[in-house]
Amino acid sequence: MHPSFTSALMLPTAITALTAEPLDLPLTEPFAIATGAQHVAHNVLVRLTLADGTTGLGEAAPFTAVSGETQARTLAAIQSMRERLIGQDVRAWRPLSVSLTEALPHEPSARCGLETALLDALTRHHRVPLWVFFGGSGTELDIDMTVTAGDRAHAISSARAIIARGITTLKVKVGALPPEQDVERLIAIYEVAPQARLFADANGGYTVPQARAFLAGLERANVPLALFEQPVSADDITGMAELTRSSRMPICADESARSAQDVLRLIRERAASGINIKTMKCGVVESLMMWHLARASGMALMIGGMVESTLAMSLSAHLAAGLGGFHYADLDTPLFIAKHPFRGGYHQQESRVSIGDVTAGHGVELA
Repeated sequence: MHPSFTSALMLPTAITALTAEPLDLPLTEPFAIATGAQHVAHNVLVRLTLADGTTGLGEAAPFTAVSGETQARTLAAIQSMRERLIGQDVRAWRPLSVSLTEALPHEPSARCGLETALLDALTRHHRVPLWVFFGGSGTELDIDMTVTAGDRAHAISSARAIIARGITTLKVKVGALPPEQDVERLIAIYEVAPQARLFADANGGYTVPQARAFLAGLERANVPLALFEQPVSADDITGMAELTRSSRMPICADESARSAQDVLRLIRERAASGINIKTMKCGVVESLMMWHLARASGMALMIGGMVESTLAMSLSAHLAAGLGGFHYADLDTPLFIAKHPFRGGYHQQESRVSIGDVTAGHGVELA
């Protein structure tokens, strides 16, 4: 055995085991966006064990329609990191994150699952909740809930069900239909939920002319929109900039903001007034760098995710509440999951999410 490996294993914070297994989560309805839909969340559960017996849990949530990742690919990526990670000291979480990024540059959800397990193990070992580790700014967030892509009747029934939950911010998926049909969906939602705050998220499904037509249609109908997320494709930074300059409402980048480098470009080209940070599309440590850039430039911040269980969403809640400065919280996908194999983590009452009761790590355990 290599001497450095032996000495590392003597530390209580040395990594001694890493496993990954499928985490298949049936949904209450298809989670449909402009580029595709999930009927079952085919995620991955990560377990990382330290020499003192502490176990950290992580979740990877590949969404093929967004990133091209699959469950099988993500499982293989995580399992390929066993030799790289076992024997390492979890306290070196930033260098370990760099190593993971170098090894898995095109597997962001795998990196996120691994980083989550690393940080959960570290903070459980030291008996510190992750919201304190990330900065201690707070323990609560006010979340929205998504009206998935569909027809007018689906939009009406979804909006009514969301309002009945006590959630008053609705994020409407658009871009799967022509702009005029999406306008009709928004008009119908506004009629049944006039008190709601409305966001629209195209997931890159529109062209610039279509996005303009959508906004013009809402203006003619006097439907107020508080935020327009990723109106055009991820690589159309020129189009994002055009809409940001011409729109009277905030334009938020999601798929166009997958890294700190992306955020720098958005800032330089004034191509968004805010960004949606999702740990699944960039990893946890990269999310921290994106947050710093956005805060320094005065951009608005949203915390979001893919189709994730309470495990990954609790990590994001700790990140956003602990860092502070987030204007929007889109952490609703656990509400679309029929059954969770977990307990603990964040607590939700109507639109309020709290992680104040967590005493160590993200607080999520296997049920």
